[in-house]
Amino acid sequence: MSVLTCVIESMGSSCSRPHSLNEAEATENAKSADIDRRILQETKAEQHIHKLLLLGAGESGKSTIFKQIKLLFQTGFDETELRSYTSVIHANVYQTIKILYDGAKELAQVEPDSSKYLLSPDNQEIGEKLSEIGARLDYPLLNKELVQDVRKLWQDPAIQEDVLHARVRTNGVVEIQFSPLGESKRGGEVYRLYDVGGQRNERRKWIHLFEGVNAVIFCAAISEYDQVLFEDETKNRMMETKELFDWVLKQRCFEKTSFMLFLNKFDIFERKIQKVPLSVCEWFKDYQPTAPGKQEVEHAYEFVKKKFEELYFQSSKPDRVDRVFKIYRTTALDQKLVKKTFKLIDESMRRSREGT
Repeated sequence: MSVLTCVIESMGSSCSRPHSLNEAEATENAKSADIDRRILQETKAEQHIHKLLLLGAGESGKSTIFKQIKLLFQTGFDETELRSYTSVIHANVYQTIKILYDGAKELAQVEPDSSKYLLSPDNQEIGEKLSEIGARLDYPLLNKELVQDVRKLWQDPAIQEDVLHARVRTNGVVEIQFSPLGESKRGGEVYRLYDVGGQRNERRKWIHLFEGVNAVIFCAAISEYDQVLFEDETKNRMMETKELFDWVLKQRCFEKTSFMLFLNKFDIFERKIQKVPLSVCEWFKDYQPTAPGKQEVEHAYEFVKKKFEELYFQSSKPDRVDRVFKIYRTTALDQKLVKKTFKLIDESMRRSREGT
């Protein structure tokens, strides 16, 4: 090969490199432009999604509300999700029957009318066995024999005097996206709802969710005015709820955030208020009961509602009191009521955005 040929080939090779580089750069630029376009599209889409934060103390009914929304406005639970709850349900059965049995034993020792809390000898033996299982870290799957034992103990009159609702604690943060009009209908607002653990050790996970929230839905279990915390048996649950609501109201990031207060577990409150005076809670010590029956239930509910209203205005700075604040009477297990409540929230937030 001649020197001239080598020079020509060398020149041709060096000339082709910029051309290859240009193609690579064009490809990269196209990818970058595509990413930028997608980010812009997602940003625009996000602007139409309203962020709801579901807060409240432990066992306030937040997670039940969350599940109701999933059932009402999404496609519900798929088979995998349903199967994942099997162990939770079994654990709930063991934990709850243990609470009922241990509670009945304690009440039989301290209550003046202790006879109604005494179990039959056969059921005492079953109760000891199930209580031992309920204290374990790992629970056996329910079989036919254990189910019969649980049913027999449940039907004992002493256990029926000490009924509590079963639950599982929420750990971490879960979210769903939904529209109160349903996925099949267009034109409805889209919401992203976050549910977080309510126990004290879970609350640190709330912080990163506070920014950009359109509305806080705060759940307060009004039936638990005579109960103590799961994580601190010296602390009254209603007093914990009061302090938590006060703290949330004062957060700077919620200056323009709407507040929706769910006075939850009204169904239990309605039954309990006839037996346990509201004044057992320090916050409600100035409560004066009225006539018994339905009138007393309404009187007590309005008293609790007023207490929360006063707390809201006391804890809100003057420039924040005009933000949207609504109170709803709720029962998380009542699907129709939950549906109606969220449609009212949707309507309220629409009016707020429209300035009407």
